[in-house]
Amino acid sequence: MAARRPWTRGELLVAFALYLKLPFGQLHARNPEITAQAARIDRTAGALAMKLVNIASLDDSITRTGRSGLRNASNADREMWAEMQSDWPAFIAAAEAALQGIDEPTASEAAAEPDLGEGRDEPIIAKSRRGQSLFRQTVLSAYRNQCALTRLAEPQLLVASHIIPWSEAPEMRLNPRNGIALNALHDKAFDRGLITFDADLRLQISPVLEANDSEFAELAFQTRAGTQLVVPDKFAPSEAALEHHRKHVFVT
Repeated sequence: MAARRPWTRGELLVAFALYLKLPFGQLHARNPEITAQAARIDRTAGALAMKLVNIASLDDSITRTGRSGLRNASNADREMWAEMQSDWPAFIAAAEAALQGIDEPTASEAAAEPDLGEGRDEPIIAKSRRGQSLFRQTVLSAYRNQCALTRLAEPQLLVASHIIPWSEAPEMRLNPRNGIALNALHDKAFDRGLITFDADLRLQISPVLEANDSEFAELAFQTRAGTQLVVPDKFAPSEAALEHHRKHVFVT
């Protein structure tokens, strides 16, 4: 009987990237994306799908709902899970590079601050967008590709909203626990501090919006005050990040 081929770092990064971007219910061998990535890394779709559910067994947000994985996670799986948790920006950059079949960025490249101003060049923009794309996919998949507030399920109108703004905490920029899936309107209001969420994930409205007497403001915001966010399948919003938003972003 042939010995099992150990998983390489690149293969594990592909598996972790798929775990991040796919909803829990899609971690099976019939998923076309799993099939395609399995062929690219010369693994069977069944083996890659099994690796994904083993990764899920390391995720507290999955196991506490009773939807645990196979509980056969390897030491390498555990080490990569710890690596992911300890440095999200570097890990997201590495995982997305592996998913695209390109070289893993160096530590300095992963940590580089992209120039998004005048004169920016396309390679820098591509690197910046690469990390943000996987962050977006991870956050939206956690909420089953629906707005956590309204349950709107139109991908073109959904945003992975940062709780702590991008400019304030580089280490949190690509951490999915610093994200909430919101529709474009409520994302903008959240970003500007016109809405926030309390410790029970219930919508709070800024006095600025409470004072707005338009019919649309009443429909879109005032009547939704107190609405509780949908609880995501994984990567629940960070309590510390939400507290930061209430104290430093929310307009009172």
